[in-house]
Formats: sequence, structure tokens, C-alpha cells
Amino acid sequence: MNHAEAYILKQEEPFKTILLQLQSIIESVVPNAELLYKWKIPFYYNNGIPICFLNKSKDYVDLAFWHFEKLKKHTEYFIDANRKSIRSLRFKSVDDINDEVVVYVLQKQLEINTNPFKLILKPKRSKAK
Repeated sequence: MNHAEAYILKQEEPFKTILLQLQSIIESVVPNAELLYKWKIPFYYNNGIPICFLNKSKDYVDLAFWHFEKLKKHTEYFIDANRKSIRSLRFKSVDDINDEVVVYVLQKQLEINTNPFKLILKPKRSKAK
């Protein structure tokens, strides 16, 4: 078991069930889903490109993603939480998960197929000699 799987399985209910349900949806939609543990949370990558991450907070689970400006449907479900480059879908119970919305977001992320970190992080300047 890797660290990301351990993160999911160690959560208390209902968060563990929410995370497991999201994991199931992600892995059924993302063809080459790779679950990695980055910055102490589970990240899903597809062919080396980050697609989304899962984060359990005090009383909810976030399914967070990038490229929200290219998402045209279901925008009323997106939470920005004062973040500049990330939006999320937030769940307090497994019943809050709307499969149609989650599948839409994941499919759009696959269509965009752009590494968000290359867009967010500024290139390092070389020192003048």
C-alpha cells in the first residue's frame, strides 16, 4: 500500500467512504490514473500530468482541480475558497457526490491535458554574471 492509499484508509467516517467513492470514480474515468502522494495528500496523475487531488479538511473532502476557467457546465458546484488557480468540489457526505459533475470535471481535465504546474510556476531567472 502506498502513502496515498494509506491517507485514504486512515480517515474517519464519513470521509473515508467519500474518498473511496471519489477514488472509484476517478479510476473509472481516467484511463491511466496514477495515485501519488504529494505534499501530504493524494494526487491523481494521467500520463505524467496532474488531474486532481483529494484533501480531507475539518468537516469535508475536496476534490480539487485546475483549469476551471475552461469548465462551462456545473460551475455552481465549484468552490474557490480564495484560491487563485484551483477550484474544488466539496463533499460532506457520500450523498453529496454528484457523479455527473465529477465525471464532467475529470473528462474536461483530460481534454485540456496541460500540466497546471507549468502554467502556475514562473520560470526561474538565471543570475546575471
